[in-house]
Amino acid sequence: MFPGKDEQQQVFAEPWEAHAFAIAVKLSEKGLFKWSDWTNALAEEIKEAKDQGQPDFGNTYYQFWLSALETILLEKNILKKSDLKSMMEQWRRAYLSTPHGNPVKLVKYK
Repeated sequence: MFPGKDEQQQVFAEPWEAHAFAIAVKLSEKGLFKWSDWTNALAEEIKEAKDQGQPDFGNTYYQFWLSALETILLEKNILKKSDLKSMMEQWRRAYLSTPHGNPVKLVKYK
């Protein structure tokens, strides 16, 4: 499925990485942004981190992926900054109130 990866290698270290990947692909397929715009946004996130001297501990790629997704959704006016902040706060509260070992349940966002 992925060039350079054998079938035994894990592509995503955490489930959220796969989710971020799938969301970006699906939104591009639906025409909300061009894939070239997406790759430019991702490259810019990585470049900024390098320029700022941020270390790469081997787990940063999908953090850049998520940041680029947020950036492109805001730039294309697909998402409002206030909505993003609200959703992040709702997620934080749900996470903090969920007992360890249980799945986090987020009330449907309106």
